[in-house]
Amino acid sequence: MKIQAIRVYQVDLPLTEGRYTWSDGRHVQVFDSTVVEIISDTGIRGYGEVCPLGPFYLPAFAAGARAGIAELAPRLIGREATGIGPLNEVMDATLLGHPYVKSAIDMACWDLLGKSCGRPLCDLLGGRHGESIELYRAISQRSADEMAVNVAQYREQGYRKFQLKVGGDPAEDIRRIRAAAEVLRSGETLIADANTGWRVDDAAYVAKAIADVDVYLEQPCRSYEHCLSIRRRTALPFILDENIDGIQALLRACSDGAMDAINLKISRVGGISKARLIRDLCVSLDIPMTIEDSWGGDIITAAIAHLAHSTPARCRFSATDFNSYVTVRNATGAPIRDNGCLAAGASPGLGIEPDFDVLGEPVAEYRA
Repeated sequence: MKIQAIRVYQVDLPLTEGRYTWSDGRHVQVFDSTVVEIISDTGIRGYGEVCPLGPFYLPAFAAGARAGIAELAPRLIGREATGIGPLNEVMDATLLGHPYVKSAIDMACWDLLGKSCGRPLCDLLGGRHGESIELYRAISQRSADEMAVNVAQYREQGYRKFQLKVGGDPAEDIRRIRAAAEVLRSGETLIADANTGWRVDDAAYVAKAIADVDVYLEQPCRSYEHCLSIRRRTALPFILDENIDGIQALLRACSDGAMDAINLKISRVGGISKARLIRDLCVSLDIPMTIEDSWGGDIITAAIAHLAHSTPARCRFSATDFNSYVTVRNATGAPIRDNGCLAAGASPGLGIEPDFDVLGEPVAEYRA
């Protein structure tokens, strides 16, 4: 089964809450998502999606994804569509770095592989563990009182894990964390996610001030070294996110005892193939993971569900249902949140079908 053509679509995903704000006042109102369609010579089609969190979160941006795909696509036409390992080698040789560019292509090839053998992706990634996946809810940065109210609101939707977006003024962040902790109930989990937003001195100040709070501290500073220094100064459970961008980073962090859990974002590491490799290493090392991506719609939500559901529950900290954060559905068949949980579908591949009324005409097409 050879790759006959690659089509690229662009779709805007407005937020249900109107605006998403995280550290340093960075915010997005409409996400720019790229959907890839890979057409095989047998007629089977696979789909993938990549959606950076704006141009100022990671070294990734939406137009860059489409420009990078233009570099890769001509080298992939005519190659075996389900030869995912060799395809990744070709992509890595053609375009140095830029893992997010490769993610949607890798995802689409996994979708093709699942469809070609009639199996859901979850089965191919290791098999289904349990009936569902517990989700967390990200709470956009607002005043302390508003964020505490948001915890109660999302609890009504079934969430039991709440990720507060902090990383601003340290004194205000302390108020945010304490206000949310005061409304927390037994069995619920609170994460204070600074998204690299604090200086190392501010992070140390906050960590000391909330030492008595039942909260996880996530990615307080931009550099790995600064995060490690805060990790060594606090007894709070510690999560690394932005610094975990590949196997080498994970191995270094494990060796240094730099974290208790990680956030594994599919596009940040280059797609499902490399995310699965990191996932399996974490399982062997008993490291809990939040399995997610930078952002996205139904296609990315389906990919997250399959990777998370094929992860042993003991190493599954949480996952994300991005399709509940946006107002536009870019595919049918994607899993939908049920009482704070998500389940991978049983249909072959990702189990989705793009909504071409939403996607419109392709913005680019590549053929032999």
